[in-house]
Amino acid sequence: MMKTKEEIVSRLNNHESATPSQWREKAEWRMSNKTWLRYSQHIAMMMLDRMEELGLTQKSLASRMGCSQQYISRVLKGTENLSIETISKIEAALDLSILEPAFAVR
Repeated sequence: MMKTKEEIVSRLNNHESATPSQWREKAEWRMSNKTWLRYSQHIAMMMLDRMEELGLTQKSLASRMGCSQQYISRVLKGTENLSIETISKIEAALDLSILEPAFAVR
């Protein structure tokens, strides 16, 4: 049975969110923070690769770093603005070089 335009619009309106979308604000935030987000995403990918090599879970990495599993989850999403201290802890916990190439003697 073919539905009328009004029936379709009515059904769509029933599924409309009560709160307005924050898509634009989130997109603008990503655009204004894209430089450090790119680094954060790169570090997250390095971490995930190394965790897989070592057979580590988020919980075991959190234990090694002295932080919560929830924080590790946020870091692995690639949207956490990491401090040098945190990057250093990641390097130690995963035996991984993230910053060291930047500080190599030339």
